Amino acid sequence: QVQLVESGGGLVQAGGSLRLSCAASGSTDSINVIAWYRQAPGQEREMVATIRSGDRNYADSVRGRFTIYRDKNNNWGRVYLQMNSLKPEDTAVYYCSAFGRGVYWGQGTQVTVSS
Repeated sequence: QVQLVESGGGLVQAGGSLRLSCAASGSTDSINVIAWYRQAPGQEREMVATIRSGDRNYADSVRGRFTIYRDKNNNWGRVYLQMNSLKPEDTAVYYCSAFGRGVYWGQGTQVTVSS
């Protein structure tokens, strides 16, 4: 089992920055991929960014503005999502997800970008 806890969300003005954190615990050695997803009201959950060893992938809507990275020890204990040049359309609940022996989700953290 893997437990995930997100933090770092909040209210920010357009053009601002936030850094989300995903803290993983439990069987973290079983993790292959960690991803950030988001879900805005009335919309489906969408993938924002993924990280697997040295590979990173981003949704077109955030590429160049968001960066996903692991902690300095390069383990799965903590994964960050640095979000710059935020736009009102980035407003959503952001979820961390881990993929390994199973699929695990955190409880989400709210990001609100005001215009």
